[in-house]
Amino acid sequence: MSLLVVGLSHRSAPVSVLERAALHADAQVKLVQDTVAADPATEAAVLATCNRIELYADVDKFHAGVAELSTLLAQHSGVGLDELTPYLYVHYEDRAVHHLFSVACGLDSMVVGEGQILGQIKDSLARAQELHTAGRLLNDLFQQALRVGKRAHSETGIDRAGQSLVTFGLEQLALGAEVSDWARGKRALVIGAGSMSSLAAATLARVGVTEIVVANRTTDRAERLAEILNEGGDVSARAVPMDSVSDELTRADVVVSCTGATGLVLSAEAVAAARGSVAELGADEVPPFRGPGAVPAARLPAGSATDENCPLDLAPIQATPGFSVLGEAAVAGMAASELEQHAAWVDNAPRPQSSGPAVTVLDPAEEADAIAALAATAAAIGRVPERRRPEPVAEIPRPVPSLFLLDLAMPRDIDAAVHRLGGVRLVDIESLADASADAPMAADVDQVRRIVADEVAAFGAALRAAHITPTVVALRSMAAEVVAGEIARLDGRLPGLDDKQRGEITQTVRRVVDKLLHAPTVRVKQLAAEPGGAGYADALRTLFDLDPETVAAVSRAEDSTTDEKDRGSS
Repeated sequence: MSLLVVGLSHRSAPVSVLERAALHADAQVKLVQDTVAADPATEAAVLATCNRIELYADVDKFHAGVAELSTLLAQHSGVGLDELTPYLYVHYEDRAVHHLFSVACGLDSMVVGEGQILGQIKDSLARAQELHTAGRLLNDLFQQALRVGKRAHSETGIDRAGQSLVTFGLEQLALGAEVSDWARGKRALVIGAGSMSSLAAATLARVGVTEIVVANRTTDRAERLAEILNEGGDVSARAVPMDSVSDELTRADVVVSCTGATGLVLSAEAVAAARGSVAELGADEVPPFRGPGAVPAARLPAGSATDENCPLDLAPIQATPGFSVLGEAAVAGMAASELEQHAAWVDNAPRPQSSGPAVTVLDPAEEADAIAALAATAAAIGRVPERRRPEPVAEIPRPVPSLFLLDLAMPRDIDAAVHRLGGVRLVDIESLADASADAPMAADVDQVRRIVADEVAAFGAALRAAHITPTVVALRSMAAEVVAGEIARLDGRLPGLDDKQRGEITQTVRRVVDKLLHAPTVRVKQLAAEPGGAGYADALRTLFDLDPETVAAVSRAEDSTTDEKDRGSS
């Protein structure tokens, strides 16, 4: 076996890298085709989900295989090889089998124990079979992975350790409340009509939403999904074209999006326009946006000082006479020159009055130094990058969410900036990864790990035993030819033998040969099935001077039979 896996997942790479490396359907097909066309690989399959991209291949050279597969992943993902390499992991032979079996059982999922990965593995195998890039090794591997995954779910309580990404996402939206209580009476908008969106729609219907609107670029698929939901009778469902999403946003309480789009489907501006999110904040809750790149600043405590002479017109925070760099998100996008200008003003600004409640005030000189350091960073990279979830410098009162957004797409469908909008709560792949890291694992996980270990050992033994089978078959074929030749020679020397005598002699000779070969062939199969037993096939071929082409012909015949069987079962 020369199975090689090269990939990246939520465990090895940040969401931003996974997002950029995501492969659409056509790119997956091209990647698999290019892999089998490359020199080291003879079989290939790609497993691409919202939080993993893995390339499986049967290679004849390890180092050349790793280099080729890594290069192909970089080319087809559009992420440079130098940037991608630190996030790649490599598994080989038994470790590769162990990895896929663990993935199939949900042990490597973002939500431990989720069962949706089995469908994705099945789709990956079907795609490789359609492209004729899955030979005997990958067919056996992926089919066994599906069986191992089903066994884990049927024999253990791994389902209790986690749930589908959709259910987990809805739990995060519900903020600790029972999902069924939170969802009751809500109207939902589902963007997309693929497998994940369909699962989301079915889950929303089950937990009690009253209406589901399905929007998809292909209207027929949206209408079909709506029909299926209506057949359940517990929810009212209808389909709309994608250009109706903005209108539906004004009525929806929950939005779930999972499309194959390469760009944003919902921008922060579109959500704000549909919901009036900024206006909802009110003048007595959070001040309006001011200054370039600024986010809403927190209210000042009563009696705090304010200086309207700030050259950047920034609202003050924590009662400093200007703007504290602790609120780094507020200066995101500013040029170095603007930051330096502001630093100079802070350094010379008056301190706030001491009357009124006690407040914490940064030393202006220290703040100016911090801003200057930030300006140096901005000068090096052009502009200060925006942090997605900056540390708050003061408690910012926010209204209770009235719009809940769940983004399950990779790359993301919904602009991460919507988390700044009042009355809006966003849960996406990144926040789900953060939440799942703290989720407790069920005791059943240990039992699943034992199942995986046993199945990996059994699969490896079967694969190694199968590797020597063509050699054993060739040996027995050679022995049969020797028997046939000797019987023919005997006929020439003893032409007077009748059929009964000739038959008895033939049977005797065959029994002698079979008994002589039985113990060695059984034992060599046992030895070959053990770790490190691959060399026994070579030893057998050398000892009996077997023709390598005869052995190869047996292997081709077995592979052909296996392929026919796989095509019939897929």
